[in-house]
Amino acid sequence: MLIGELAQAGGTTTKTLRFYEDVGLLPTPERTANGYRYYDSSADTLARIDFIRRGQAAGLTLAQIRQVLEIRDQGIPPCQHVSDLLDDRLADLKQQIADLQGLRDTVRELRDRADAISPETCDPTAICQYL
Repeated sequence: MLIGELAQAGGTTTKTLRFYEDVGLLPTPERTANGYRYYDSSADTLARIDFIRRGQAAGLTLAQIRQVLEIRDQGIPPCQHVSDLLDDRLADLKQQIADLQGLRDTVRELRDRADAISPETCDPTAICQYL
C-alpha cells in the first residue's frame, strides 16, 4: 500500500504520515524501486494510526503515545502505562477546570464592577478603570 492509499484509508494526510514516521510513531516503511514508501502490513499500520488518533483525542502528547507504542513493540502489554497516563491526564484536566473556573469568577467580578462604574467617571489619565 502506497502512502497516499494509506493516508486515505487512515483518514489522514500523507504529510501527517511522514511526520509520524519522522517522530517514531510509525516504523520506517520499505521503499519501492522508485523510492515510494510502501506499507506491507496495512492492517497493523492502520491500527497504529487509529491508536495515535485516539490517544490524541484523549489529550495524550505524541511523546506519550510513542512511549506506549514502544512498550507494545517490545511485546509487553502497555495497559498499566496507559492507565497511569490517563490518571495523569485526568488530574491535569481537573486542575485546568479549576483554573478556568477561577478565571471565570475573576472575569465575572470585573464585569460586575464595570456595570457599577459609569464611563463618565473615567480618569482621563488612566487607560480603563474596568481592569
